[in-house]
Amino acid sequence: MHLLASSSATLDDLAEPIDLGQAPAAMLALSFTDSDLSALAASWDAATMPPLRLASLRDLRHPLSVDLWIERTASRAKVILVRLLGGYEWWRYGCDRLAAAAREYGIKLAFLPGESQGTDERLAALSTVPREELGVLLAFFREGGPENMRRLLSRLAAHAGGDAAAETAKPLPKAGFHDPARGIVSLEEVLKGTGKEKLAASGTGPIVLVLFYRSMLLSADAAPIGALAAALRARGMRAVPVFVPSLKDAEVAHFVEDAVRRLRPALLLTATAFASSGEGGESLFDRMGVPVMQVIVATTRREAWEKGQRGLVPADLAMHVVLPELDGRILAGVVSFKAERESDAATDFRGQFNRPEPDRVDAVAVRAAAFLRLQRTGRAQRRVAILIPDYPGAAGRTGYAVGLDVPASVLAMLSDLKTQGYRVENIPDSPRRLLKSLERGMEGLSAEAYARSFSSLPAEAQANVEAAWGAAENDARKPPAFHFRAARFGNIVVALAPDRGRVEDRRADYHDPKLPPCHDLVAFGLWLREMLDCHAVIHVGAHGTLEWLPGKTVALSQNCFPEIVTGGLPVIYPFIVSNPGEAAQAKRRIGAVTIGHLPPPLTAAGLSGEQRALEHLVDEYAQADGLDRRRRDRLAKLIVETAERNGLAGEAGVSAGDDPDAALLRIDSWLCDLKDFAIKDGLHIYGRVQPDESEPLRRQSAEVERTALLAALDGRHVAPGPAGAPARGRTDVLPTGRNLYAVDPRTMPTPTAFALGKAASEEVLRRYAQEHGEWPRSLVIDLWGSASLRTGGEEIAQGLALMGCRPEWDPATG
Repeated sequence: MHLLASSSATLDDLAEPIDLGQAPAAMLALSFTDSDLSALAASWDAATMPPLRLASLRDLRHPLSVDLWIERTASRAKVILVRLLGGYEWWRYGCDRLAAAAREYGIKLAFLPGESQGTDERLAALSTVPREELGVLLAFFREGGPENMRRLLSRLAAHAGGDAAAETAKPLPKAGFHDPARGIVSLEEVLKGTGKEKLAASGTGPIVLVLFYRSMLLSADAAPIGALAAALRARGMRAVPVFVPSLKDAEVAHFVEDAVRRLRPALLLTATAFASSGEGGESLFDRMGVPVMQVIVATTRREAWEKGQRGLVPADLAMHVVLPELDGRILAGVVSFKAERESDAATDFRGQFNRPEPDRVDAVAVRAAAFLRLQRTGRAQRRVAILIPDYPGAAGRTGYAVGLDVPASVLAMLSDLKTQGYRVENIPDSPRRLLKSLERGMEGLSAEAYARSFSSLPAEAQANVEAAWGAAENDARKPPAFHFRAARFGNIVVALAPDRGRVEDRRADYHDPKLPPCHDLVAFGLWLREMLDCHAVIHVGAHGTLEWLPGKTVALSQNCFPEIVTGGLPVIYPFIVSNPGEAAQAKRRIGAVTIGHLPPPLTAAGLSGEQRALEHLVDEYAQADGLDRRRRDRLAKLIVETAERNGLAGEAGVSAGDDPDAALLRIDSWLCDLKDFAIKDGLHIYGRVQPDESEPLRRQSAEVERTALLAALDGRHVAPGPAGAPARGRTDVLPTGRNLYAVDPRTMPTPTAFALGKAASEEVLRRYAQEHGEWPRSLVIDLWGSASLRTGGEEIAQGLALMGCRPEWDPATG
């Protein structure tokens, strides 16, 4: 439960005493933030500057720790700089004791606020350097960057009695271009470097802008960007890193738009978090029209990523994955994790930094190169694989997808592609003939070719496949080659993916999170990438299997099977607009552009009111999973209790003694089946409506679906759009044909989050009344977007409850 703090506290109350054992030095610098200390460590020159020691204030939280450090280290210094995020109250004992020691020993002491603007009067009074000097020193942090940190140290050296000149801060642009080898460069220098004669060493390739946070540059912690730029250049792309403080700053947005206009990049890679879209819904990327891929500079520690199933901590998932989806960004992958530096004997500094993960950096470069290869290949030469799902439902439902007539949609796509200049031949004249052509199984991969390619896969992945299915040569089903249900129509191949496991266990194996794919499915992925040399994959309709293969939930590793099977292939995934939870899996695990399509034209026979309420809880559970374990567990219990209370548990095949996880799976499967049975009035054909369709938004949706598919195949930006059920009043999801995002902030707080927030608000009031004997007169709640996203708006709900407000949920927004 989130409780609003009703009393003040300091870090001193929470720490254990430690002895830093730090040797004395002429210059000392302390800060709460590793970014400050990292920047100073990187800029210090032992040959020309006095000795320097760095310490994190996190290690000096206990009074005994402070006393030991002052006695053994600080008392012998000549100049001490302390940057306090949070001000005096967060290091009261340390401030008072250090100020007294500085006056006793004649030390020049500068207390600076963590914020780079303004003056903290209490800190200024404790300092021993003039007030004007505090402003000069703070300016170095305000401007930031390695050069200003060098100048700051030079000025501190002058205070320590050295010969260095007392330098001042050099203005650093709010946004600009960065060369990992040369530092900040001008647009003119970038333009000079984009000519063909300058690209000879790395190939004459397309320009790729790489957006990253200015703070990484200021803290000298931009190694992931340098590694990514090098990987892109090694694959023939001209990488142009651009640093920005925020994409919501109007001046910065104008700078980026001007850079795009002048440089005309083929692709944007951005390591910025959150979303750039404003209240009007249009994002910076929509205005520029350039495709954008999201790369993750994670705060997750590498050890947690490597050993964990989730991949990223909830904060990273929210900031770097979920919210950027609102901009229509394509997830390219993670490039770095937090790691701890080895202790520097000279400065005694051991902080965290962004450590590039080489094979993940290369995987992002592979994905970017594949995307640009698609973009730069003419339509007549593009080779596209159209995959038909083979969900294990009732007999005779090959090519089934939720709400979509897949065979008819494939025929419509083939026709559209031919009209638009793709080489498409011999289009079948009926869905039945299309499916029959797939069953002939004329396409395949020889056992020898498979063995060669399989041996190049990561050793761990090979071992997992063979542990589950044995060696390929011992599989009696596969002599002498792997044959696939596929047919060629010119440069377009239509195929049914092989079962991921045993034919007799298809339904159990289809979404099994632990079962490695069998050799057939691994061979199928290798066939698509190496034999067919596809430029892109179109997966037609929900209920695929590739995005459900074993591996991390997000931020995949080289041993995760979604990446092993699909590689870096661009994936375009038409998906029913009312199913954001499953669409999110495709976005986050195979980097798919999920283009929403209309549900069937008549869906009035949907779930009952009680069934819809249960479905809402299941949908909310899917959103909470991975973001907020507490809310997820509460929802799991609530789902089962609700089903038992309204009598739906029996209909779903759930009994009182069932394991909660098994009960959840049965309820989810039952609801899916119910929705399927409710579709009795035809299925949607992608990019088409009935000739007599009178609804303008449905006609517009069909047109946008067609143009969006073609835009995605051209490697262009596909505008984002929300997901939801039009039949339940979600007219905002129309027109379809947009890149779906899973979470809509307008749905917050959810009913469950409001119940939790209301309980939290009652606890705050109760506790305050107990401790103070009266009700609080005012309260401040600090709202964070990422936290609200994880909890479904619980903090917002807490504030509403404290104000005496109760939401009325609009069916149009869930």
